[in-house]
Amino acid sequence: MSRLFGTDGVRGVANTELSPLLAFNLGYCGAKVLAEPAGPRPRILVGHDSRISAGMLQAALVAGITSSGADVYLADVIPTPGVAYLTRTQGFDAGVMISASHNSFEFNGIKFFNKQGFKLADIVEDEIERMIKADSRDPRQEKIGEDLGRVFDYSKGQNIYLQYLKDSLGLDLKGTKIAIDCANGAASYLAPSLFRELGAEIVVIANQPNGLNINDGCGSTHLDKLCQITREEKCDIGFAFDGDADRMLAVDAQGRPVDGDKIMVIIASQLKASQRLPQDTLVVTVMSNLGLHRAAEKLDLKIACTKVGDRYVLEEMQTKGYGFGGEQSGHMILLELATTGDGLLSALALLQALEFHGEDLEEMESIMHVYPQVLVPAFIPNENKTKAMADPEIMALIEEVDRSMGDEGRVLVRPSGTEPQIRVMIEGDDHDVIDAEAKRIAAYIVEKYGDK
Repeated sequence: MSRLFGTDGVRGVANTELSPLLAFNLGYCGAKVLAEPAGPRPRILVGHDSRISAGMLQAALVAGITSSGADVYLADVIPTPGVAYLTRTQGFDAGVMISASHNSFEFNGIKFFNKQGFKLADIVEDEIERMIKADSRDPRQEKIGEDLGRVFDYSKGQNIYLQYLKDSLGLDLKGTKIAIDCANGAASYLAPSLFRELGAEIVVIANQPNGLNINDGCGSTHLDKLCQITREEKCDIGFAFDGDADRMLAVDAQGRPVDGDKIMVIIASQLKASQRLPQDTLVVTVMSNLGLHRAAEKLDLKIACTKVGDRYVLEEMQTKGYGFGGEQSGHMILLELATTGDGLLSALALLQALEFHGEDLEEMESIMHVYPQVLVPAFIPNENKTKAMADPEIMALIEEVDRSMGDEGRVLVRPSGTEPQIRVMIEGDDHDVIDAEAKRIAAYIVEKYGDK
């Protein structure tokens, strides 16, 4: 049996790969591992995004948690970072978010936070997984009667989190016009309220979730509509969030996308100038563009690089004492204010950086030259990903292409931690060349390990 936990909790197609039974077991075992040491009546916060399977999985998860003897507090629809924030500040013993982030509506996921609001270390996830797989519950030890957990409404948590965001950076956005794409997800209520209450004039799209339209042609993975409306409505800037609002990408006044790498460089430059960037270091992953590294050299920023996944960015930050980092996808962590990626907070940080520099996004994005980059997925079954990444013929092809790029490009091939695919990324000066080479590698992987 393969490992349940991926790079961001447990994720899969709801009701098959992520079944109600698995959700129950995750709730029961997660509560035992994370909350039982807290005492006889632990308190666990549960939130979710807007997808159709949230109710089904929440019911099963809550049944498991209360069966263990822990009380559950339901925050309803709320961004993932909201669960992390409330868990660490409101006295909860653990937090759980039901979301598949940027994935389409048929997927869902379950991710845990410890009482400090951090995602779980591998060793803790492994302990939960061992308990699930052992299936060794003793009926004589089960909670009964008054020892069972109870369920409470905690929808007030949404406003507590909103107030925290409003107070976090002390921004006054009067005179600023902002376009917002809420991805029909967890930010659909909070994002418009946040920017409006800070004084901005707002234009909002994709804020009518119906359970099926989360991330559907909208949000941080589909910027076309936001680009158009930002330009047509003459907005100063546009922000796109993903389904659970833990990531953010921006659009300038001309309707041009600005990716996470540029955003991180802009924010890091302001933090460094304000002496709020520990060790003058920005933490990124191997997916960050070659241009980010070139820009960092010019700005005298140090770069720490990790493997893909915000958990590894955070681990590097905690281990080495760094304060800011993130991913090209728009997942950014401001450790002085938050314990996990927060799209809404990142948007505020970008606005603060632009105000500090006295320039708009259109002017500031020239801070970094983006090398052409292509990302081609090789769709293969999950069980074949490890074999493909160890195949000497595939590795030889990757090395051949990488050598041909020299110092002006690079090749990165890695398995997705959440989807049945291997991602082939190449950067270089000639888009046509790198596109052809990426497709050649992806096709070879599929030829050898795809569905027959």
